[in-house]
Amino acid sequence: MSALSDSPIFRAYTYAYPHKTAYRPLAPPLRLDALWAEERRDALFLYVHVPFCEFRCGFCNLFTRRSPAEPLVKRWLATLHRQADRVRRALGGGARFARLAIGGGTPTYLDAADLKAILDLAEAMGAPLGEIPVSVEVSPDTVTVDKLALLRARGVTRVSLGVQSFVEAEARAVSRPQRADAVLRALGMIREAGFPVLNIDLMYGLPGQTEGSWLASIRAALRFAPEELYLYPLYVRPLTGLGLGRRSWDDERVALYRAARALLAEHGYEQQSLRMFRAARAPIEAGPVYACQDDGMVGLGCGARSYTRALHYASEWAVSQEGVLGILEDWIAREDARFDVAEWGYRLGDDDQRRRYVIQSLLQREGLSLAAYARRFGTHALADLPCLSELPALGYATLDAARLALTELGVERSDAIGPWLYSEEASKLMEASDLR
Repeated sequence: MSALSDSPIFRAYTYAYPHKTAYRPLAPPLRLDALWAEERRDALFLYVHVPFCEFRCGFCNLFTRRSPAEPLVKRWLATLHRQADRVRRALGGGARFARLAIGGGTPTYLDAADLKAILDLAEAMGAPLGEIPVSVEVSPDTVTVDKLALLRARGVTRVSLGVQSFVEAEARAVSRPQRADAVLRALGMIREAGFPVLNIDLMYGLPGQTEGSWLASIRAALRFAPEELYLYPLYVRPLTGLGLGRRSWDDERVALYRAARALLAEHGYEQQSLRMFRAARAPIEAGPVYACQDDGMVGLGCGARSYTRALHYASEWAVSQEGVLGILEDWIAREDARFDVAEWGYRLGDDDQRRRYVIQSLLQREGLSLAAYARRFGTHALADLPCLSELPALGYATLDAARLALTELGVERSDAIGPWLYSEEASKLMEASDLR
């Protein structure tokens, strides 16, 4: 039998390749101006990372600091502007941004004045707010009418609300002190503000969750007619609140996923990937074309990643609150010249670039275009990665002259297929990472 067919269905969430645990110190550091001079810069993604939250959920391994003191936030914001100025110079005059996302953490942890400062910074970088898709992550306890009005007036087109569960007991079980009335109030305010796209994040596999309570959460979300829903299986990772416990998590997630998929299909939602479901009535994304397989990303803020074809780089990464604070303090104390270079990252050779392209394509609804792959690399995907031929044999994908695309069974196994395609080098680095 194939090793893939024996793999756990929920192995690892593959949203980028490689994972940041594969990053290592770059010796010597690489100058950003030289690095970006070799890249296409006409359709970049600008990402701003806000590393602050009002609380830290038990499943969270994001780079974020819980309830920081206001002086730390102000020092971080001042440093963000220093970094942006140096990065803008390194990119040169030819840089054009096709997308903007502000994530974290929780961007709306910031007050309205600080949110405005970040939007001003994005415009100064060259992101044409009002002309491109702009997404901002929010949480129920931090959204206010004035913040939402600011975001909408400045051209934000998509708001993503992390809910996870409408059942208070389930939220508390993952250290999320969330009130149902606060969630409903936040959703009402977001809808009233008139954003074109509302996304709601929900999570399955929570302690005490049943199929009935899970579907009740989905139905509660559907009452607000979200254009998108992201459904996340619970993952328990090292150094998180849940990861410090001894319980084993798994068994029921497949059944919950299938029940949700069926319910959302009944309500006219089209599945775009394992996690993403989009309403058929959702607006078509306007703005310049951006493809994550081909186009680069510029990350600003401690904890943000940047992508070029041959290098992914970021600040160091930690999960524990002590580790996050130490990295934040070091980042804030940097001299300006340190923002001119990449110090921590992963070099993608030819094989890694091919694997990344395949992963980023295959795990989406459209699948892998064999012609697009050949245009990019001058070779055939199945010749470069013969293991791909296992997917149709297992019933996980269909293959024709144009495309390799996952079947319903393959989509269900996306979190096994992604890691299965990692290179041996990247896998070893990830496994050997010293988590902080």
